[in-house]
Amino acid sequence: MRMNAEAGAASDSDLVRLARAGDFGAFEQLVERHERAVYSLARRMLQSEQDAEDITQQTFISALQHLRDFREEGAFGGWLMRIATHAALKVLRRRRIAPMTSLEAATEPEEGYEGISRPEYIADWSQSPEALAQRHETRRLIEEALANLDEKHRLVFVLRDVEGLSVRETAEALGLSEANVKVRLLRARLQLREQLTRAFGDPTRRIARDPNHSHD
Repeated sequence: MRMNAEAGAASDSDLVRLARAGDFGAFEQLVERHERAVYSLARRMLQSEQDAEDITQQTFISALQHLRDFREEGAFGGWLMRIATHAALKVLRRRRIAPMTSLEAATEPEEGYEGISRPEYIADWSQSPEALAQRHETRRLIEEALANLDEKHRLVFVLRDVEGLSVRETAEALGLSEANVKVRLLRARLQLREQLTRAFGDPTRRIARDPNHSHD
């Protein structure tokens, strides 16, 4: 190994160049920097620790095998996340519970805003679920709320609001239209907001649903 103090403070791009030149220690440092983020993404998508561990290993093996394909003008962490996302989607397809493949998306009716129901609680707060996801003290509650979302809404929220992909990138990753991503994202945010309001909101401001009007 040729890792030294200078390499220890090196950027991802520097470490990639060292790894391409045969310095496996440089690649090990890239793994140390990014494995937690890759695992967290896979865990949120798959809701399984074992599958998340497998995806994390697969992601770095694939990254090592295709390191020369990485374009240095992009972010190495983002490249890893794309590899992990595609690997996790393959697992979901094998489980036969993910409706995100291109073929299914082509035959699935486009979702619209008219089916979004009125929330039962009003949140007496200013921060959105995606902002709260970044706060350590609320992370456990966020994870529990995410687990209660159905698959198609959770995946869109994780990729768009947690991992920071653009609407276009999220649509490409999931084989959806951008319009469908936006609708699913809104649904996910509203569902999460309602769930989290039970923990953070004022229960005295609960809204009674009108049984005759389930939609706005």
